Amino acid sequence: MQRSKSRWMLGAGIITVGALLLTGCGGSGFDDGAKSAAPGSQKLTVMIGSSGDAETAAVKEAVAGWSTSSGTASSVIAAADLNQQLSQGFASGKPADVFYVSTDALAGFAANGSLYAYGDKLANKADFYPGLVDSFTYGGKFYCAPKDFSTLGLVINTEMWKAAGLTDADIPTNWDQLSAVAKKLTSGGHVGLALSPEYARLGAFMVQAGGTLLNADQTQATVNTPANLAGLDYVKSLLKDGSAKFTTELGAGWGGEAFGKGKAAMTVEGNWIAGAMTADYPKVGYKVVQLPAGPQGAGTLQFSNCWGIAADSPNKDAAVKLVEKLTSTDQQMAFAKAFGVMPSVQSAAAQWKSANPAMTAFLDSAAGAKNMPSIKGSADVVADLNSQLESLATADPAKILASTQKNMEAVVSAK
Repeated sequence: MQRSKSRWMLGAGIITVGALLLTGCGGSGFDDGAKSAAPGSQKLTVMIGSSGDAETAAVKEAVAGWSTSSGTASSVIAAADLNQQLSQGFASGKPADVFYVSTDALAGFAANGSLYAYGDKLANKADFYPGLVDSFTYGGKFYCAPKDFSTLGLVINTEMWKAAGLTDADIPTNWDQLSAVAKKLTSGGHVGLALSPEYARLGAFMVQAGGTLLNADQTQATVNTPANLAGLDYVKSLLKDGSAKFTTELGAGWGGEAFGKGKAAMTVEGNWIAGAMTADYPKVGYKVVQLPAGPQGAGTLQFSNCWGIAADSPNKDAAVKLVEKLTSTDQQMAFAKAFGVMPSVQSAAAQWKSANPAMTAFLDSAAGAKNMPSIKGSADVVADLNSQLESLATADPAKILASTQKNMEAVVSAK
């Protein structure tokens, strides 16, 4: 995870895990030609794109524990540049066995044959949230197990909220109410709402208006629609009346920084903000609620990485066993406690909510969450869209959507 506009893409790593002794202990019995080293000779490498020391330590501990129980040696590498290091490994024919894969990287790695499509073989396949399975399905194949995920919520400074004379009864549940409280919370010292100028935040408003950048199976560009225009027009209205500002205008790198430094009374961020608030702004009181509904209802964006397995790995069977362990309910709860992620399996939902009562709005938003585009080339289209959104306050949203439509159509036609 990352704090700035790339936070939604963060989280990649390679795990090298030693060989696994498959001694008839149930689970997946793979007979599809997958490569497997001889028992006793296996060693797995795991590569991760870590958010920090806490995540790296937690993954190392989990992989080491699995190695002890399975008898398969393993090692964990925290990559400095995950996608680059993965590409180098694929090109050399000696990739890490197990690694993080972001949604925007999946299509490229799958299309060039670098990834082993093992999702349908997982013993716990049915436990993953369906929307996350969709994120890591390419060409009709479920490639890799969702590692964890995040959604966006509305984060409120409780002291500023109270000082403005607002109560729980004023928590906004629709756009009109959000506009009203943002205006009331705006004072000389801070704005009501801080937003990062990027699709990974503003896209939530487009979803609430019924819009997306691609249709459900990502075969058609759907950028230039009345729904997406309504979403951007609404954000622009907040910017124009001064009750909201982009983080770039506030001298902050992301919404959490603007919020933590008291430059905004509210922001739209994901559950990763909890760790930042604890570490960097422990004196700031806050609460998290679901984003207000738009004209087409509730909606938000979700972000995830998966545990990829290399097509060239000689230890695929062992790698799948390791992934089943890393995505088990107990292990995902351990990861959640260590570095604040939300489990990707539905069986952990109740436990996670019980352990994180102040963060339940994020998990409650999962039902209406939409994925970021993941077809090959879409990340470049979103990057260009982001550059245009930076001037949304003075730009014509219709022109932004029209140019992005053309870019996305080109990407779709190249599939």
